[in-house]
Amino acid sequence: MRQKTKLIHGGISTDPHTGAVSIPIYQVSTYKQEGVGGHKGFEYSRTGNPTRHALEELIKDLEGGTRGFAFGSGMAAITAVVMLFNSGDHIILTDDVYGGTFRVMTKVLNRFGIESTFVDTSNLENITNTIKPNTKAIYLETPTNPLLKITDIEAAAKIAKEHNLLTIVDNTFSTPYWQTPIAQGADIVLHSATKYIGGHSDVVAGLVVVNDEKLGEDLHFVQNSTGGVLGPQDSWLLIRGIKTLGVRMEETETNTKAIVHFLEGHPAVKKVFYPGLETHPNYEIAKKQAKGFGGMVSFDVGSAEAADKLLAKIHYFTLAESLGAVESLISVPARMTHASIPQERRAELGITDGLVRISVGIEDVEDLLEDLQQALEN
Repeated sequence: MRQKTKLIHGGISTDPHTGAVSIPIYQVSTYKQEGVGGHKGFEYSRTGNPTRHALEELIKDLEGGTRGFAFGSGMAAITAVVMLFNSGDHIILTDDVYGGTFRVMTKVLNRFGIESTFVDTSNLENITNTIKPNTKAIYLETPTNPLLKITDIEAAAKIAKEHNLLTIVDNTFSTPYWQTPIAQGADIVLHSATKYIGGHSDVVAGLVVVNDEKLGEDLHFVQNSTGGVLGPQDSWLLIRGIKTLGVRMEETETNTKAIVHFLEGHPAVKKVFYPGLETHPNYEIAKKQAKGFGGMVSFDVGSAEAADKLLAKIHYFTLAESLGAVESLISVPARMTHASIPQERRAELGITDGLVRISVGIEDVEDLLEDLQQALEN
């Protein structure tokens, strides 16, 4: 089954009890048992819910894993995955990582003795040089947020296996429509499903897929024990959103290519960050491991003042702290999504005050281009 068909027919695509082609919203907390332990597969909705289960089966199929999990947010998903490790364990993470990931690792999970080191994983030597006796995992974000760096998943996973480490990949930007990390050696794939998978700015959710049964058992234990599960209505919204993921990703990429071409030729733009550019340092790797380059673009206009002038004049790009929706969104990472990262750290990474990030939507591309043109004037 090809991926676009799998979006519609993967997982549990019809209700087994009624034949409904839209999985019902099972708005229920508990389930009747015929005897002690004699339930019909569900006993309590924290442990399992039919609507959430249908979503978890669908994302499992799309990512090519053995088991899927749905959480109340992307951060809940990340936290649950890190809870697989023990106090004193060490995790290597991509340096240019989402600000919320940096915050939870350095301000919350470190309190429980989970150590973390952030390095530029697009240079594989940095991974090898950072491995310590207590290192247990490599956490990759590729493409990264917001500088769109690319890490070779297959090569990084090979290093991980040589050292008996897990490979975790945040696949939010690419989605399983463009990139399937488990097929390239990853052990765990996670998503902020709030973004492209939901696609309509109407749900907050996180998804995780694992590549073996033992990891699945361990993660389900964490999910059930800590309880950060996704509710049935939000699970249904994600199932609905996934059905159009393919057509949305293709339309978004078409629009993005035109916008990148425009930005590259505009004198007010100092630099454009996009893995689909042949000048991108890891263009060939991006081309090898993903079927598409995605709809996220960052560009530097030189200063916070210039960025503010742009934001004041833009019309069709909504100023908002998210991405991956049908509407085009715009943000300034240094003061929004990555404000939790210390200023000196942002400077080291290259997240400047003039860096603007756009999530290209599916509007008419001519309207988007004209909007950027008038906003960048003077």
